[in-house]
Amino acid sequence: MGHKEERFTRRRLNSSRITTIVSISLVLFAIGLAGLLLLHTKKLSDHVKENIGFTVYMNKNVKEAEIMQLQKELDAMEYVRSTEYISEEKAAETFQKELGDDFVSFIGYNPLHTSIEVHLKAAYAEDFYFTQVENMLTKKPIVKEVSYQRSLVKTLNDNVRKITLVLLVFGLLLLLIAVTLINNTIRLAVYSKRFLIKTMQLVGATSGFIRKPFLSVSILHGLISSFIAIGMLVVVIYVSRSEIPEIISLQSLDLFLILFAFVILIGFIISVVSTYIAVRKYLKLNVDHLYLQ
Repeated sequence: MGHKEERFTRRRLNSSRITTIVSISLVLFAIGLAGLLLLHTKKLSDHVKENIGFTVYMNKNVKEAEIMQLQKELDAMEYVRSTEYISEEKAAETFQKELGDDFVSFIGYNPLHTSIEVHLKAAYAEDFYFTQVENMLTKKPIVKEVSYQRSLVKTLNDNVRKITLVLLVFGLLLLLIAVTLINNTIRLAVYSKRFLIKTMQLVGATSGFIRKPFLSVSILHGLISSFIAIGMLVVVIYVSRSEIPEIISLQSLDLFLILFAFVILIGFIISVVSTYIAVRKYLKLNVDHLYLQ
């Protein structure tokens, strides 16, 4: 009977450990997925913002040196990401390919203007900065006009703010649920050992001595759960790259490492804090109250 009871107790203990690890892993995986979604949304919005630029059209017969000087001024501005000089000939060649006809030969001259394509950094792709650059450029005597889609810039930024806010609220709610679920899982695991805790306390063991093995196991479970969650996230990333190759350009190893570190940190902190609180609760209880908990 003694051996059977020992095997039964060991099976229950292993089952409890597995349940705890699986529960924490799934919760951390859900947090990681929310993080991945937020990161991809941010990268996608930055990519779109940096591709919404404006065109600076030059007056006819402006010297190329003056245009190059203006391009250098634009490149030196802190919120400009890139500029591209487009000559009259290049503009005509591009337009001709799109039109499918040699319109220059047909009308006898090239009506297109030399221009500079300007793209701002994502952080500055706001109507305020577009307006600043536009006002600066329109004062230049060599500039004919500045063209950009003002309504598109405003609509894009408004939508990005709304989506980011929704994802942040969702992430915070998920984090709150995660803390609650992990805390309850750990409390149940500690609850099953409440009599052992009180017995050790009654024979003279200090609170620190009693907490130490529980905290050690908690740290181990938190780390194991974190790495399992990270493994599942890696699978999701790999599958997404296989199914949607275009997503690779939006992904960054540095951001993934930060996300994985966050998952490990969350798993570690919640596990340790929940275990500490649960053990402290049973250390303070009277023996009679153990049967009521």
